[in-house]
Amino acid sequence: MARTPEATAAPGAAGASGDARSAQPGGAAATARANQVKFDTTDLKSSYCNVCNGSSTREEVVLNFGVNSTWDLGRDRLEVQLQHRIVMSPHAAKRVRDMMVRLIEEHESRYGKLDG
Repeated sequence: MARTPEATAAPGAAGASGDARSAQPGGAAATARANQVKFDTTDLKSSYCNVCNGSSTREEVVLNFGVNSTWDLGRDRLEVQLQHRIVMSPHAAKRVRDMMVRLIEEHESRYGKLDG
């Protein structure tokens, strides 16, 4: 059976409900219902990646993720198998950046500062 966790959506998050209930007066309960997002994880796949690079144009930001499979060879030549390409709008990329900053700050507060 697929897990479908629910979370409160951030303002402007993709998938946030915009139905008529949120436009009607109804107090906090109506607003809380409108801000719920149900994540369907039925087809979710996980991948390990240890390499990331990116590029951008005026209309999109592109992130490439892959695996460096030459960990045991010299540094003169690396072989990276790119496995995933994520293409998003600059606005979505900015939200991803903000989320990553928060996640790294939380990680460092728990486990100590990261080098780099």
